Amino acid sequence: MVIFDRKAEPHTPSLLRELAEKARIIRRDSLIMTTEAGSGHPGGSLSCADILSVLYFHHLRYDPSNPRWEGRDRFILSKGHACPALYSALSLAGFFPREWLRTLRKFGSPLQGHPDSTSTPGVEASTGSLGQGLSIGCGMALAARLDGRDYRVYVLMGDGEMDEGQVWEAAMFAAHQRLDNLVGIVDRNRIQLDGFTEEIVGLEPLAEKWRSFGWNVLEVDGHDLLQVAEALDEAERIKGKPTLILARTVKGKGVSFMENQVKYHGTPLTREELERALKELEG
Repeated sequence: MVIFDRKAEPHTPSLLRELAEKARIIRRDSLIMTTEAGSGHPGGSLSCADILSVLYFHHLRYDPSNPRWEGRDRFILSKGHACPALYSALSLAGFFPREWLRTLRKFGSPLQGHPDSTSTPGVEASTGSLGQGLSIGCGMALAARLDGRDYRVYVLMGDGEMDEGQVWEAAMFAAHQRLDNLVGIVDRNRIQLDGFTEEIVGLEPLAEKWRSFGWNVLEVDGHDLLQVAEALDEAERIKGKPTLILARTVKGKGVSFMENQVKYHGTPLTREELERALKELEG
């Protein structure tokens, strides 16, 4: 058993450089995977890459050699279509060989187009039907309390998911149960499948809505690694209520021609676009 547990480490410039490099690799992997698969969701994978980097390479506690170790923190990718980014993070963390990434969405592959907890080591819950991840997280967080365990539960949601009524039912439940071991994170990139969120179903004032549901709310720049790390630390100090981290992000972050473009929510890059994108990511 080799437990990854680095959350007590200070947020030094060296750590932040390490996390930035992991985020760059997650972005690179996500673009290569989706282009080779000829399908997938590259834009939302890029917007959450920095958040996943901080979680998997600094904040979460887990054992990649024993993915079901009972003491692990739980992470649920409720916005399951961004699974290329999750698969990249899991492979970098050692849950499975890096070679698997080249099999995304192929017949028989353990890496399907949405996370499958029955076939992919490290995936806590099968997701993809939007709006369900927070409900799953509520159950896990309540189970931890009932079992007397100290693990924490993290749920990453897309802002398009806020259109789903189940999210708000789960939000009420978590506040009622005072689940202070539960952290929701909203990837607020302002774009969903069919367009900009504020043109489809207006969400603002989103932070105030979560506060009114009884949550502690923290607002951060979701691409600022230090802000994300500090928010996760602060969430652990909050007692008696769950925490929602509203992470302002950019869809397609890191590739100039993808940023803030609705097209790349669910459209992979062409080979020519991939070559341009990888050059940008290499700097």
